[in-house]
Amino acid sequence: MVADMNKLPAAKRAQILSLLCEGASMRSVSRLADVSINTVTKLLIDAGRLCAAFHDDQVRSVKAQRVQVDEIWSFTYAKAKNVPKAKKAPAGAGDTWTWTGLDAESKLIVSWLVGPRDAGSAFTFASDLKSRLAHRVQLTSDGLKLYLDAVEDVFCADIDYAQLVKLYGASGENETRYSPAKCIGCISKEITGQPDPKHISTSYVERQNLTMRMHMRRFTRLTNGFSKKLENHVHMIALYTVFYNFTKIHKTLRVTPAMQAGLTDHAWSMEEIVRLLEEVEAPVPVAQAN
Repeated sequence: MVADMNKLPAAKRAQILSLLCEGASMRSVSRLADVSINTVTKLLIDAGRLCAAFHDDQVRSVKAQRVQVDEIWSFTYAKAKNVPKAKKAPAGAGDTWTWTGLDAESKLIVSWLVGPRDAGSAFTFASDLKSRLAHRVQLTSDGLKLYLDAVEDVFCADIDYAQLVKLYGASGENETRYSPAKCIGCISKEITGQPDPKHISTSYVERQNLTMRMHMRRFTRLTNGFSKKLENHVHMIALYTVFYNFTKIHKTLRVTPAMQAGLTDHAWSMEEIVRLLEEVEAPVPVAQAN
């Protein structure tokens, strides 16, 4: 029997959110949790809004020394080349980029943004990243030229910034359609300040991109699990970010990234996230007249 959303116990809601963060699709979560797909969708929307606000409030004054930034590709409804001929394509259909800023030491996702890969997104992302940092950092990006103006406009000279430009050759495979190009070398470019050459790297944030793909069905390649609505894609990123920062134990650190960064003193459970959601949903008591 399908459970009513308003009567779902906290344990069931925590189960649904945990399944979403472990790479299950929304319809498979609906089957596993024995709830309707509309229930899963509404819970994702509510939890996504809560987690976006939670991240915005809690991830502040991060005492990072080195930050790595990168973008990860996905698409909404249809790939960009197919949007013109797609039926009833919604707003936001096409290529969808998630910009991520990662503290290299704590592995904390400091900042994230879902948007196009353009100058406006680069500036907004850089601005949000700066607002969450406690002091000057060493920043490393890939060779994307959009970062050059964005970092200069937002940080001015108050940063040690470098780019790691990767050089690619042929994949070396007979079948090249699904084979990535082979990296044949890297060039470090010091852009601003005095970045330490030993720490000019994007390895950690690129590894985080893999973790992101593994934990969200929407990023899985060659499946029909891609996002159909941009809004729900954003909600899932918000939920995943709180899950990754506050509840997921990093195997190397043996604590969560938020604990390592000094933002919390314990590993959060999904039940705690649900309790925050229930507090938001609780009706405000009406003051009685004397």
